[in-house]
Order: sequence, then C-alpha cells, then structure tokens
Amino acid sequence: MKAFYSGSFRLGILGGGQLGRMFIQEAGNYDVRVSVLDPSADAPCAAIAHTFVQGNFADYDDVYAFGKTVDLLTIEIEHVNVEALERLRDEGLTICPDPDVLRIIRDKGLQKQFYHQKGIPTAPFHLVENKAEAATFLAEFPFMQKLRRGGYDGKGVTPLRTTDDLANAFDAPSVLEKMVPFEKELAVIVARNVSGEINTFPLVEMVFNPEANLVEMLSCPAHVSPHTAAEADRIAREIAEHLSLTGILAVELFMLSDSSLLVNEIAPRPHNSGHQTIEGNVTSQYEQHLRAILNLPLGDPSLIAPSVMVNVLGEKGHSGPVKYFGLEEVMKWPGVYVHLYGKTETRPFRKMGHVTVVHADLAEARRIGREVLHTLKVIS
Repeated sequence: MKAFYSGSFRLGILGGGQLGRMFIQEAGNYDVRVSVLDPSADAPCAAIAHTFVQGNFADYDDVYAFGKTVDLLTIEIEHVNVEALERLRDEGLTICPDPDVLRIIRDKGLQKQFYHQKGIPTAPFHLVENKAEAATFLAEFPFMQKLRRGGYDGKGVTPLRTTDDLANAFDAPSVLEKMVPFEKELAVIVARNVSGEINTFPLVEMVFNPEANLVEMLSCPAHVSPHTAAEADRIAREIAEHLSLTGILAVELFMLSDSSLLVNEIAPRPHNSGHQTIEGNVTSQYEQHLRAILNLPLGDPSLIAPSVMVNVLGEKGHSGPVKYFGLEEVMKWPGVYVHLYGKTETRPFRKMGHVTVVHADLAEARRIGREVLHTLKVIS
C-alpha cells in the first residue's frame, strides 16, 4: 500500500456526518487525504473533505464505485452496503472494520446472538419478526423493542411495558430486550490495530435525555469502583479480540445494582461517547482510529484531566435555519471547548454540536456542563 503521507494515498469514508468531519480534522495532522461518500450535498464533511462524492452509502453500485477510487476504506456509520464491501475486499481493498464485523453489528439481532455465543454478558432477549409475534411474549413484559436494522440516536427503539404499548410496537424484525434495573449507563472505547495491538480509553458515565433517548451529557472518568472499571475494560478487549477488530469500537454497558455489567450495544467507529477525548485525553478517539486502520502504533489514551461532554441538541419546537443562543456566553468560561458540526438546519433533538468541559475537579466540570445545558440553545 502507498505511504499514507505520500499525497497520492486516498482514505475513503462511508458517511459524511459529524464523526467523519472530526476524523478529517485529525487526519489532516498526518497529511492524509480523505474522500467521503454521503447522500447529502451539505453534509458536515462536504466542505472539508479532500474529495466529496454525493451518493448513497447503502447502495451497492455507489459504494462499489466509490471503493474503486480509494486505497483504504472505513466508515462513520454502520448502515452501509456490506455486499459491495465484501466484493471490494475480495478484490483486494483494505476495509476497516471488515465487512464481516459490519454484518454482525448493523443487525441488532445478530449482535445479541454474538454476545450469547461468545459468553459476553447481555440482557435476556427474544428475536421477533413482527408486532403479532411480539405480543406472544406479553407475560414477560417489560421489554425494550429495538429494530434489528436502521436504528440510531434513539430512533428505532420503543418501550413495551403493558398491553397498551403494543399499539406503538414496531411491525418489523426486531429484538425484544428485557428491561433491566440498571443504575448507570457506561461506555468504553477500545482500539485495535492491524497488528493486534489493543488499548482502551478510560470508562465514561452517560446521562440520557429521557424524551429523545440519546446522550445528553457524559463525564470521564466514570464514578465507579476500580473493579467495575477493570471489568468494563476486560469486556471491551474481549469483544475486540472476538471480532478481530481493526479500528475503534464503542462498547455501551449497563451497570446493575450489584455493580455487574451487561453489554447494551456496540459501534465499530468513532462514537458520541468519545467526543471529549479531543481535549480531555492525550490521544483523541479520531486519531486513535486513524492510527489503528493505518496499522500505526496506538496512541496514549490516558486522561489529561477529567472531562465532561454536553451534546448540543436542537430545541423542541424549532425546525429550520439554525441559530445559536448563548454561544458567546459559554465561550467566556475557562475550560469550555465548543464544536459546531456545520449543519445549517435544526430540528428537535438533532445533534448540532457538542461542548467539552475540562477541569481538574470532575464535580466542577459537571457543574459547568449543566450550566452549558441551560445556557446554550439551538433555535430557528
């Protein structure tokens, strides 16, 4: 393969959202030229990619044609055309993560079966084909119903607690995951390069927006015992090994009242639970992903200082051209770093950016993070 710094090397990304945008910003430090495929002409990556191709990353022909123009191909979203990737791999293109990994992870049913087969702790579950089949498990309610394919950012998930909830159940192939009485939601990002070197980022603790079912704020390090942190680290490394992963993997976990852990979901790409690493860690998740897929030595993932990440979400009742209210106020505060994703249109709960707060005292970082939530608003 060409040297990544040669000027003729082309690294391709399927997906042009904010994850790709932040990855490109890190790749530029190593003079890596990045090409992007995304269906939206104004995707966050469009303005900064070396080459931007408008096309559908879920379409066989678009993915195959794009893959023939690059030297290495990676993703920023897992809902891509795996069949085209398999053909490209068979023709010699390096793809990270491997299409076999994507085939498992893009389907939440196959994910759950993978955990079960490998002895990885996860909540009990059933696989169903439609709403009628989900109704046959009424005696075992409550469940979280998750569409097997296509869900993201809280979409494709609905609670089934009583008979009345069946009216809102998905009438499609899905996972019925037993609701478990967890105390915390945690995440750890693990990296593995082509040579098999592995390391992990410090465990983070997440707080979800109850209405949108997506992360509102997270803090690092997580407030858990050393034993729990070590167990999360062990599970993440085990999953990466079982998958023969190349790149980074976000492992989301439930911590139960006895401090035991269950794997919720995994994502084989940069992830919302790692945004704070840009300022809070020696190496960011984006640089680590780049290092891993290029088979370079992995960077030091340790903390520079405790950190908090706040998602900047579109306000309810606002759709249209974006306006930021309170932006200049939060920019005055020390240790606060604003990242806007370049999205010109807002809508309720859309991820428009994030803010990282870095402070020697995690409790103070959390306090400032809550102030950011109350002060910075995305309106139209």
